[in-house]
Amino acid sequence: MKGKMKVCVLTGKRKLEWVERDIPQPGPGELQIKLEYVGVCGSDLHFYEEGCLANWTLDGPLALGHEPGGIVTALGEGVHGFAIGDKVSLEPAVPCGTCEECRKGLYNLCSNIKMLAIPHEKDGVNAEYCVHDASMCYKLPEQVSTLEGAMIEPLAVGLHGTELSNAKVGETAVILGSGCIGLCTLLALKARGVSEIYVADVMEKRLKKALELGASKVFLSPKESIEDFVKTLPGGGVDHVYECAGNRATTLQTCRLIKRGGKVTLTGVSPEPVLELDIASLNAKEGTIYSVYRYRNLWPKAIAAVASGRIPVKEIVSHIFDFKDCIEATEYSLTHKDEVVKAVIKM
Repeated sequence: MKGKMKVCVLTGKRKLEWVERDIPQPGPGELQIKLEYVGVCGSDLHFYEEGCLANWTLDGPLALGHEPGGIVTALGEGVHGFAIGDKVSLEPAVPCGTCEECRKGLYNLCSNIKMLAIPHEKDGVNAEYCVHDASMCYKLPEQVSTLEGAMIEPLAVGLHGTELSNAKVGETAVILGSGCIGLCTLLALKARGVSEIYVADVMEKRLKKALELGASKVFLSPKESIEDFVKTLPGGGVDHVYECAGNRATTLQTCRLIKRGGKVTLTGVSPEPVLELDIASLNAKEGTIYSVYRYRNLWPKAIAAVASGRIPVKEIVSHIFDFKDCIEATEYSLTHKDEVVKAVIKM
């Protein structure tokens, strides 16, 4: 496909603008993709609200969006295994493949990685078309929609946390934060056979969704204490705690909620670089802490789990906005967090 396309670009704090650009053409090893759905992620909202995220600062126009599903419209030179018309989900970060981390299989930690919607790495996909390295594009089976394809990215975060911590059937878990990543963690735990899962949040709508998706019990944090509750469980805690809010208060709670020998997995991304942990509780329980950075080697597993019906990831989506309303979708997702569980933009 050639011609012009519309792109929604972030130019400053809470400043999104429409621009027209040439439709990008695929280079060697790349696919051109017509985007159909793009998820609105919490990191998009951080960039939109603050103009920065973790160590990255907005210093020029940046298209947001890194959770894409779409249709192949052109193949670059040397690409095999794809055809025009294929439905695909994109793993948004393209590693170099040659550094020490890549060679060890830890490609998510590649220091030369190029991630969608990150300054000086790659523009995001809040656009009509994009090009992407074919090695990081995955075909979707017939029964999996491109909407579900867009939800593979957050699902992979949830799967990665539960794989790192090796959650097993018969174990117990607490999830702190039931936004999209907390709910994806819930679905990943259930798929691994963990059936006793407790979820805490400050927003009722998100907790309601957690119950619908199979949480054993939910806690509205301002009114109910999950710390008091877990003390009544056998062993005085749970096997696993997943911090999915990226929040000072919940991070401090984590070590108090595990039983002896339990595991804490820090999945949430905090806007603040430094948060406290209750190290005395962690030491007394000889707990283990895992930190999560994106995902690796999970797209085929995640797609298979969705295709089989084992993980109903589209159930998390609460709002679908048209691409023409991309600016409103971003603002609404930021200002109505009590309503929006997960927003997706339909291109």
